[in-house]
Amino acid sequence: MKDLIQKAEQYVFDLFKDKLNSNYTYHNFLHAQFVVSKIKELIEAEKTNEEESDLLVIAAWFHDAGYIDGAEGHEIRSAEIAGEFLTKNGVGADQIEKVKQYILATHLANQPQTKNEMIIRDADCAHVGDAAFEQLSALLKNEVELTTGKEIKDSEWNLRNYEFLLNVHRFYTDYAQLKWQPVKLKNVLKVREQIDNLDEIKEKERLKKSKIEKLDKPDRGIDTLFRVTINNHTRLSEIADSKANILLSVNAIIISIALSTLLPKLGSPKNEYLIMPTLTMLFVSVICIIFAIMATKPNVTRMDFTTEDVRKRKINILFFGNFNRLSLPDYEDAMEDLMSDRKYLYGSLSRDLYYLGKVLERKYKLLRITYVMFMIGTILTVIAFIWAFSENTDYGWLSPD
Repeated sequence: MKDLIQKAEQYVFDLFKDKLNSNYTYHNFLHAQFVVSKIKELIEAEKTNEEESDLLVIAAWFHDAGYIDGAEGHEIRSAEIAGEFLTKNGVGADQIEKVKQYILATHLANQPQTKNEMIIRDADCAHVGDAAFEQLSALLKNEVELTTGKEIKDSEWNLRNYEFLLNVHRFYTDYAQLKWQPVKLKNVLKVREQIDNLDEIKEKERLKKSKIEKLDKPDRGIDTLFRVTINNHTRLSEIADSKANILLSVNAIIISIALSTLLPKLGSPKNEYLIMPTLTMLFVSVICIIFAIMATKPNVTRMDFTTEDVRKRKINILFFGNFNRLSLPDYEDAMEDLMSDRKYLYGSLSRDLYYLGKVLERKYKLLRITYVMFMIGTILTVIAFIWAFSENTDYGWLSPD
């Protein structure tokens, strides 16, 4: 059988030398040698018996022989060429059938059924788990361009590779999964990095910019509506903050005067009647200060969301509480998407205006409560002081002394 393997190698060499088109820069004798070397590596690791090993090696030599007549359906022609060669060399029908099955198993659409079919399938695709994947992939790209007469962009080729590596290819044997799969994952990451920096991404950005440039100008009435309404809301918010600050200042002054002037005198027995009115005044001022602070306190609503939620337009990126949690590239992509779609743009502005109104509602509600409390508290304080003075005519300024 060893002599037969040498004959098979020479036969394939002569076949490719004489009949293979030079455009096949990947699927040639060098590739056959590469697959044979990987077959031998797998045979040794998977403990395949000698007879089966020899048949696998022969199948590896012939598995791409059909390329002499083109790539389409080459597996079937390769099996036929191998069968003719083996028949001429007196190989039994059962062994010939096995070699044919091994060759047919290299077709990506066929699912390998036996261990030997898995071995030759893994060997044929071993380049994806090889450190020289980038160079081998370049040869394959060149071959496709030459045979089809069409130039392939690097970005398109990398996308094809990425799709193949992630969703089409897999290793079947234990040895390949252990030794070649980690290298394959590194190659996947390299392809991913290349995709991010090539023409596909640049073309996508160009199209986005083009969409923005072609976007019709917004209707003047709608533009004026949003501008005036948002300005009004902003001014109302400023007025609310100003009124709250006035209440804060007034009550702070009241507390300061009370602490510095009234409280030191309350320790005297003749001024005990002033304790209740003073405490009432301080209590009302403290409550007003608390509500005024609540009215001016920023209230940022935070939502848990993912980058996918942003892409699906579930998040209002005009609100700083959302977009400040995005990375700059994600934010720029989201803004380009927003500016390229008028309906999405006006919808986002409407939501922003709505939530601005909700904030104003809260501010003015708290501010209204503060003013009512200040008014009622001032009246109660005055009443408390009048009552205290009237009930304690023996002291203070009502005393006959």
